[in-house]
Amino acid sequence: MEDEKKEGSALTRRSLLINTGKIALGAAGLVAATAGGMGLLSKAEAKGGTTEKWPWPYVKLDPQKTADIAYEEWYRIFCGGAVISSVFSQLREKVGEPYKSFPVDGFIFLKGGISGWGTICGSNAGANIVTNLILGPPIAGSDDGMMMGSEIMQWYSDASMPIYAPKVPKTKGEMPKSRADSPLCHVSVGKWMKAANKDLKSPERKDRCARVTASMAYHLVELLNAWKDGKYQTKGTFPSAAYGINAQSNCMECHSTNVPSPPTAMK
Repeated sequence: MEDEKKEGSALTRRSLLINTGKIALGAAGLVAATAGGMGLLSKAEAKGGTTEKWPWPYVKLDPQKTADIAYEEWYRIFCGGAVISSVFSQLREKVGEPYKSFPVDGFIFLKGGISGWGTICGSNAGANIVTNLILGPPIAGSDDGMMMGSEIMQWYSDASMPIYAPKVPKTKGEMPKSRADSPLCHVSVGKWMKAANKDLKSPERKDRCARVTASMAYHLVELLNAWKDGKYQTKGTFPSAAYGINAQSNCMECHSTNVPSPPTAMK
């Protein structure tokens, strides 16, 4: 009797293991089939004109509303992400895909000239992401997204910033302006800090960068709207044509005694 119990118990355990294996294999097959189906669906959707179609569709936006969004978004995802969000958040509502699937928040790394390294200003980088996705590759009779991106970087360099004035500013008092003569975060912010005598972590410096971001978003949409109307004629150029190497036309803003340093009061 004892032997029969042991044998019955062993059979029960063996059956349980076999059945569990069958269930696991069945579940794995279901997951694989589901994943495969989703993969096919994604490709089908892409062929239908969603995430993989390039360039992306664009409808005209209000520059002022875009700037207002960018100003507020700066305090959430900073310069580059805010420029992208100010345009794409509206196109999510007006167009839908592929804008709904675009991971805007992933571009928070553009903060501080890309992860705080003071290189290209995030608002310049964000604007270039937008222009290149919307304008796409060169098309006969149209303008390249890189050329519009180059134009807006030159505009950033030449403009007395910030231009945008929020209806409800984050800081009180007059906002000093400065001209960067460079698309770089280090130079742009450094010159403003010197002009305003404000520290990098000051509320005024943060508000300044939020306003610069909004200024960029406003001008970006002006250019995109003109392009949509068929009235855009690019002013963009590639400096490499003049120098024979990828470069910017105002190198001496960094490679000279003009390199900005923190205000004397902040040292």
